[in-house]
Amino acid sequence: MAKRILLAILIVVNVVLLFRLIWSEHGGIAYMNMRKRATKLETQLQDVDAKSLELSKEIRRLKGDRGYQEMIIRDRMNYVKGNEVLYIFSGGIEIPQGAADDEKKN
Repeated sequence: MAKRILLAILIVVNVVLLFRLIWSEHGGIAYMNMRKRATKLETQLQDVDAKSLELSKEIRRLKGDRGYQEMIIRDRMNYVKGNEVLYIFSGGIEIPQGAADDEKKN
């Protein structure tokens, strides 16, 4: 009789420990979720490091390369030299419906 009670207690303890090992706050499933999150964060960190390196290189070029400075200013701010003319075209040319029909007739 004492052996059966002891065996029942040991089985209950093992079931509780197994439950805690797998499904508890610090169990196997939580570990797998944290592992996935850590991998995702490492990937994001690598992306941010690459972007930071790229920006550092561009800052160095902007500080020291006069030709690059001029190219960026002309490209992004639409600056021109004294003897130049700047033409800015819109991205898409819209043709009114009536004009499109007239072109089809010709």
